[in-house]
Amino acid sequence: MNIDLLIVEIGSTITKVNGFNHLGTDRVSHVGQGIALTTVDSDVRKGFENAKKDLMEKAGFDSLDTGEVLANSSAAGGLKMVATGLTWEMTARAAKEAALGAGAVLKYLTAGVLTKTDLNKIVEAAPNMILFAGGTDYGEQQIILENAEKLASLDLPIPILFAGNKVLEDEIKQVFSSTRFLLKIVPNVYPSIDEFNIEPTRLAIQQLFSEHIIHAKGIDKLQEVVHKDIIPTPYAVLKIAEQLYKKIGDLLVIDVGGATTDVHSVTEGSLNFKKLLIAPEPLAKRTVEGDLGVYINAENVKKYLEEESVGVDLHHLKPLPGSDDEVYLSLTLTDKAVKTAVERHAGHIIEVFGPEGRKTYIKGKDLTAIKYIIGTGGALTRLKNARSILENIRINQVYKKLLPLQNSSVLIDTNYILSSCGTMVDYYKEDAVKLALQSIERSLEI
Repeated sequence: MNIDLLIVEIGSTITKVNGFNHLGTDRVSHVGQGIALTTVDSDVRKGFENAKKDLMEKAGFDSLDTGEVLANSSAAGGLKMVATGLTWEMTARAAKEAALGAGAVLKYLTAGVLTKTDLNKIVEAAPNMILFAGGTDYGEQQIILENAEKLASLDLPIPILFAGNKVLEDEIKQVFSSTRFLLKIVPNVYPSIDEFNIEPTRLAIQQLFSEHIIHAKGIDKLQEVVHKDIIPTPYAVLKIAEQLYKKIGDLLVIDVGGATTDVHSVTEGSLNFKKLLIAPEPLAKRTVEGDLGVYINAENVKKYLEEESVGVDLHHLKPLPGSDDEVYLSLTLTDKAVKTAVERHAGHIIEVFGPEGRKTYIKGKDLTAIKYIIGTGGALTRLKNARSILENIRINQVYKKLLPLQNSSVLIDTNYILSSCGTMVDYYKEDAVKLALQSIERSLEI
């Protein structure tokens, strides 16, 4: 059997392949999917080959000839980053949004003058990359230069991106010139007050991940069969979410995995709340909850459940649940992971009392204008009754948290291909959007 495009996804627990045919035509189709356990501790190509065999068995193929191969990965802990800025609510926050939007797991975030404790924690975090922001363009300089000297003293053999005050670019180059850091300078993530400029940094992070980070993880072995850059899986999901937003409007994509639960929102929020915001929010926002995985980090989710007096025995936990007990356990963990992750992602109402009485403000991402809640990832697409988990995060009216309202619709990535679609966006945009729409619209028919 010939497949025009095969996309492989190396996850922390599962390796998945999706086949697609008739690209560029009205007949573009999803041929099938194969799944196997990830083999990152030995050679990720083993898991890849096992997933291809699974695809062949499910589709009834005797052989499999593939044309182009693309890939994304979140294995081996994904892309671990540290970010630093000048102020919490401005440059540090912009750096955080850029790192998370690029698919990173943010291990440490700091703002202001770097202390010895900050430097120690950066080293302890063992990041694959550092994002160094600070100052609006033509603004503060001294603290940024002092921080540059402190970071340079760490002399780590990893990439470091400078996305701060552009008047300091020459000085920054000089500071890092004699270190092992690989310095890349990108446009300021916060060039002026209340202005985010995240996309150039996101693209630079993706490029550095493809060129340098995967080599440290051994995932570069897969590059022998992959024809384009390997990108972080969460970045792929956010990319297709942004494209779907252009077609169907405000949306929330929830991706529950074995190691993390990621929440992606693309919305400007409601007009009623927008005027109350005390700080800007990006149109497309991603949060990653590294403590909310339903397999590798299931112990953490169990602790949160036990705080609510919900007893959970992880004896039946499996990466690919099959029996009723295994499925029930995975559903219980997924339910808690989803609720916790979405509440962390959503903004909230702040009431301040002063001489002029009570004033109301909004901090964080407003999800009340969300039209569609989309579930993806193995847990939400393959477990029975997962749709009800997403339905239960909706609220009737806003009290404190700016969560999706009852009039939002729940959709499931039925074919489990959203991350694959995001991986092909840069090369086959129309096909990617068409396939993604087919997958979520199919859930309305089931």
